[in-house]
Amino acid sequence: MIQELFQLSLLTFLLDGLAITMRIAVSTIVLSVLFGTVLGVARYSKHPIFSRIASVYIESVRNTPLLLFILAARFMTSLSPVNSGILAMTVFTSGVMAEIVRGGLNSVNSGQWEAARSQGLSYIQTLRYIILPQTFRNILPPMVSQFTTVIKDTSYVWAVGVEELTGKGMILLGKYGTTAQVFTIFIAIALIYFIVNYVLSLVSRAQQARLAVRSY
Repeated sequence: MIQELFQLSLLTFLLDGLAITMRIAVSTIVLSVLFGTVLGVARYSKHPIFSRIASVYIESVRNTPLLLFILAARFMTSLSPVNSGILAMTVFTSGVMAEIVRGGLNSVNSGQWEAARSQGLSYIQTLRYIILPQTFRNILPPMVSQFTTVIKDTSYVWAVGVEELTGKGMILLGKYGTTAQVFTIFIAIALIYFIVNYVLSLVSRAQQARLAVRSY
C-alpha cells in the first residue's frame, strides 16, 4: 500500500542519500571550476603545447560517456565509492567547464587585453584582475546550468554502490515493489532533485540581477 511509504523514517532515509548527493555534487563543482578554468585558459591561450594538451583532454572527455569514467574510477583505483565518484565526475565535468570558460574568455573584448598591457600588467595579472572576473560574470548562466546537470548526474554513481539519493531509492524499491509504490518512490526522488535545482536557479537569478545592477 502507498500509505506504507508515508513514514518519517523513509523521508529521513532519502534525505541521508541527498546529503551524499550534495557532497559529491559540491566537491565536483568546486574542483571542476578550478581545473576547468585552468584548461579553458590553456586552450584559449593558443600556446602550441598547453593549448594542444587542453584540446585533446577536452575533446576526449566530452565524447566519452560519464558512466565509463565512474566505472573506471571505481574499479581501477583504491578510492572509496564516494571519492571515486567525485574523481570521475570531476574529470568529466572539468572538460565541460573548460569549454564554458573558453567561451567566456572569447566574449571579453580584446581591447581589455590591450588596455592592461598599456598599464604594464603581466599576462597572469591581466587574467586574474581584469579578464577572469568579467568572464565569470558572463558565463554565470551556463555555469549554473552545468551545476544542475552535475547534481542530476550524481545519480549515475549508484551503479558502483554509492547510496546517494537515487541509490537510496533503489534500496526502497527492493522493499516496496508494487506499481503504485514504485511510482511514488520515483516521484519523491524526482521532486527532491527538482526542489534542489530550482532553488539553485533562483539563487543564480538573484545573483545575475545583482551583477546587472552593479554593471550600470
